[in-house]
Amino acid sequence: MSSANPIELDLPVSGMTCASCAGRVERALRKVPGVQDASVNLASEQARVQLAAPSSSNTLPALVAAVEQAGYQVPAHSLELAIEGMTCASCVGRVERALAKVPGVRTASVNLASERAHVELLGAVEAATLIAAVDKAGYKARPLEPDQPTVDPAVARLARERWWLAAAILLSLPLVLPMVGDWFGQHWMLPAWVQFVLATPVQFIIGARFYVSAYKAVRARSGNMDLLVALGTSAGYGLSLYLWYAAAPGQMPHLYFEASAVVITLILLGKYLESRAKRQTAAAIRALEALRPERATRVRDGIEEDVAIAELRLGDEVLVRPGERFPVDGEVLAGQSHADEALITGESLPVPKDIGDPVTGGAINGEGVLRVKTTALGGETVLARIIRLVEDAQAAKAPIQKLVDKVSNVFVPVVIGIALLTLVGWLIAGAGWEQALINAVAVLVIACPCALGLATPTAIMAGTGVAAKHGILIKDAEALEVAHAVTAVAFDKTGTLTSGQPRITNLAASGDEAEALALAGALQRGSEHPLARAVLDACAERSLNPAAAEAIQALTGRGIQGRIDGRLLALGNRRMLDEAQLPAGALADSARQWEAEGRTLSWLIERKPQPRVIALFAFGDSLKEGAKVAIDALRERGIASHLITGDNRGSAKVVADALGLDDVHAEVLPGDKAAVVGALRQAGKVVAMVGDGINDAPALAAADVGIAMGGGTDVAMHAAGITLMRGDPRLVPAALDISRRTYAKIRQNLFWAFIYNLVGIPLAAFGLLNPMVAGAAMAASSVSVVSNALLLKRWKPQDQK
Repeated sequence: MSSANPIELDLPVSGMTCASCAGRVERALRKVPGVQDASVNLASEQARVQLAAPSSSNTLPALVAAVEQAGYQVPAHSLELAIEGMTCASCVGRVERALAKVPGVRTASVNLASERAHVELLGAVEAATLIAAVDKAGYKARPLEPDQPTVDPAVARLARERWWLAAAILLSLPLVLPMVGDWFGQHWMLPAWVQFVLATPVQFIIGARFYVSAYKAVRARSGNMDLLVALGTSAGYGLSLYLWYAAAPGQMPHLYFEASAVVITLILLGKYLESRAKRQTAAAIRALEALRPERATRVRDGIEEDVAIAELRLGDEVLVRPGERFPVDGEVLAGQSHADEALITGESLPVPKDIGDPVTGGAINGEGVLRVKTTALGGETVLARIIRLVEDAQAAKAPIQKLVDKVSNVFVPVVIGIALLTLVGWLIAGAGWEQALINAVAVLVIACPCALGLATPTAIMAGTGVAAKHGILIKDAEALEVAHAVTAVAFDKTGTLTSGQPRITNLAASGDEAEALALAGALQRGSEHPLARAVLDACAERSLNPAAAEAIQALTGRGIQGRIDGRLLALGNRRMLDEAQLPAGALADSARQWEAEGRTLSWLIERKPQPRVIALFAFGDSLKEGAKVAIDALRERGIASHLITGDNRGSAKVVADALGLDDVHAEVLPGDKAAVVGALRQAGKVVAMVGDGINDAPALAAADVGIAMGGGTDVAMHAAGITLMRGDPRLVPAALDISRRTYAKIRQNLFWAFIYNLVGIPLAAFGLLNPMVAGAAMAASSVSVVSNALLLKRWKPQDQK
């Protein structure tokens, strides 16, 4: 290994606290093979490593592993690049290898469908360095700014491709007409010079893109689809020139100008249709980006001013008129209205907005004028985070893609080898050069690695896009792939299956229940206590209008009392009842039963003029709408439902019995939830954990798939692979369903992509396909794969069908 030109690499290292830490890191790095020297700067938390040139591609992972084994971390940051010029899975592999060779690049993942590269970097690596590496590999790259609407170059590219396709069709049609005439017994053979004049522009002007791309591939010692097309069509064109030149004077030879021209035209048609379809797979991102308003009405000192969104600051007040989109995330300061959040959360009904309620940027304001205080801007808004999550999921590679990558790395060389064997085999069999060459050309033309490269990413883009439309955010492709195999779903209780807000579940009274409820409501008027709100909500449901109590007095640790129509009444817990020395009487049995179910009890008593027990109220958490439907849907698919909660066994059992859950784990401490999930996994189950709180984050991370409920904490959302934008339990089976359908599309696409080649290449090699049919089949393979993925856009959750 030469050390004449050592490579210097800077690595960020976190977790160091003193000089001895720096020394430990230096010693760990120097032990890595290929490292000549290492020095660590404690102040900047940077390690400078000198590598012998040329260094191994495995050196960087070894450096990271050495630092981590020493007890420290190498933090990474990411960069997104738009890549132009890729045509097949082989191109993807070449760009990934070119990026991976850049010092400081930890991983590089390229998506053929979205034409983007996601690069994980260690240390300071300039975007220009990455762009230069991509350019050297034969492609073009440009950086994509995070949290900014991306300019879609596909529109202009589609327009160009449309014109080139039209020109190719006009020039190729006259070459095809004689072949069509043969089917009807007509012989319209064009003179050789006319065929030459028509085919040459198609071959070398319209088809120049194939030669340019093929040259770049050969220069990079690689191969791609364009190399196969260039070799195949050039062979057909060259054979036609030779037969024309070698023909006797006055003799009309059979030429293949039409084959080479039509193959190029068919491939251009396939690429055009493929590009149109690929744009549809990215429609979800464009729809979300279209929700970003560009301007807002800011209010300062009572003066309204129209400003760009970039000029807004946290705490600014903005005015949102009816029909306008909310320009920012914020909190309503004044006004009442409804917000249409369908494109953000999937919620079909407008959501009421009042003072103090949060609003989401991009949602549409309804009938009222609202003044909103800005609480989030730029990349921190809900909409920006949704876009970021969807983009990350669409850019990521599913584990199944690794098989495709291995195949595509050797695909083109193998196909060229098969074409050469076909040529030699036919010559040995006694066929002439003309027949042997045409069969070899057919092999080159039909072998298309495009479909292999598009099979997985197009399905992921379509699946994650339609899921986002219905309020299901899938954070990465691995979660998508694992979720389809889930056999058990573990639910948190409060805020997940239940609303998290108490309500009156049971009421027993010694007299009229409505009168007892009205008296309790009179005592609770004006109180913000959760149980008081439950009482007042129950009064509203029964259209009761409680009178105002007088001389209200809080009974610390016991309840509340006041006078109503000259009667001294009190509402409180068992301690208050015992202090009043009143017997529960006929309500004692109900009290014991409801306490066993984990309910919170409140007693309504009359102190004066006649001491007695009036009523008993049981409070409990209400089940969320759709919880029962969700559990039933999971059961129909053979998926077991588990409840993991810190609540007492009584309240947990009530929820489990009401929903028909398969198993209950009650009184589980927050730190032990992950252990319960781990036990389920050890029992051989593929587990999805559903939760919404900070104490659910470890369990979400411990599960095979974590699902965070909408309205939950950021910690839960970051720990989860799937985020539900609405707190609707019915989205849980919906998320598993779209994952299953997307994974099915991936398998279907890969099946068809492989079948095209497994069947087509042998047919071409045995002379059963001419180059034009092979070209049509190649174009159809890519279009069919993308079209099959687009069928996912018709998916809807079960409750919306």
